[in-house]
Amino acid sequence: MAVLWASDAPMTAAEVQQALGGDLAYNTVQTILFRLHDKKAVERHRAGRGHVYWAAKDAAATAASQMQAALDDRADRHAVLQLFAASLDDSDAALLRRVLADSERRRRS
Repeated sequence: MAVLWASDAPMTAAEVQQALGGDLAYNTVQTILFRLHDKKAVERHRAGRGHVYWAAKDAAATAASQMQAALDDRADRHAVLQLFAASLDDSDAALLRRVLADSERRRRS
């Protein structure tokens, strides 16, 4: 995914393989891209005999979706959020407080 996020344009499987350094076989890269497409993590369209791929969401949106999914799967959301908040360093905790305050202001507007 990092390769697709870093790209300014859609990429073929061969381009993704090359960007990864070529250690993975082409078929492996292609299979991973197919699976990511099935999971709706990447989008694609036909280009010649193959496809070009791009990320369906940017890295931040993907991380936020994963965080939300982690919460959705838990019965005790309070405990999960409490442990997460306790694990943050001071600068991340301050940033989270600012983000929450901004979100609250936007909801009230």
